[in-house]
Amino acid sequence: MATTAKNRICGANGRRERGYSLFELIIVIVIVGILATITMRALRGANETARVERTRQALDRLAYAMTGDPSLVSGGARTDFGYVGDVGALPGSLDALAQDPGLATWKGPYLRDDFLSSGGAVNTTFKTDAWGRPLSYSGGLTITSPGGGSPLTRQVAHSTDELFNNAVSVVISDLSGKPPGTTYRDSVEAVLTVPNGTGGYQTTVKHPGSDGLVEFDGVPIGSHRLRLVYLPQADTLERRVAVEPGHDAHLAWQYYRSVW
Repeated sequence: MATTAKNRICGANGRRERGYSLFELIIVIVIVGILATITMRALRGANETARVERTRQALDRLAYAMTGDPSLVSGGARTDFGYVGDVGALPGSLDALAQDPGLATWKGPYLRDDFLSSGGAVNTTFKTDAWGRPLSYSGGLTITSPGGGSPLTRQVAHSTDELFNNAVSVVISDLSGKPPGTTYRDSVEAVLTVPNGTGGYQTTVKHPGSDGLVEFDGVPIGSHRLRLVYLPQADTLERRVAVEPGHDAHLAWQYYRSVW
């Protein structure tokens, strides 16, 4: 009888086999549950961080669509000023960045192709954050995402003056370096053309001082057409002047010959 009982607790290799007790199984299950909970929380945190980052990037792209990407430069001058640079005003809604609001100076869409579906139809996902919630914008300087718990905001500029109240100054001389002086100053015109904010253009004409200096105020950001006209001979020079947010533009301009 003793021999039979002993055989029942021995394996085929003659070794004694021992299973897990209920207590040990419970401990293992508890540990696995804790690890799973920690892993899920870490994944949720990573997903939330990713959503925040994607939303911030989307807000940046919208801001660049409005006021241009400062990293786009050619020949030492910035070339991209977005919606504001073309229209001379902030958009009334985010839709105006992707669809022509009926303004002749609009040269969009100002959003990259990945915001638009095939055939040019507007894909409204550019107006939502990474949580699928609509972005808030009412025509001002701030775009807001409700976020996952706290709002995320993006200022497109520090102030409206930074976008619309800059200055352009030009010092005019002829090839010999002489300013027009009192004799010729009325024979020279500096003509600056900028978008007027309503789909058209505004042209300002000024005569320089005797020292050749002419100044324009209230200039919006953008790459604007600037002409220099010597009236007696209708001799006209033309160039583009880049006006960046919050920065006045200063340039010296010479005629290609001795004029005065």
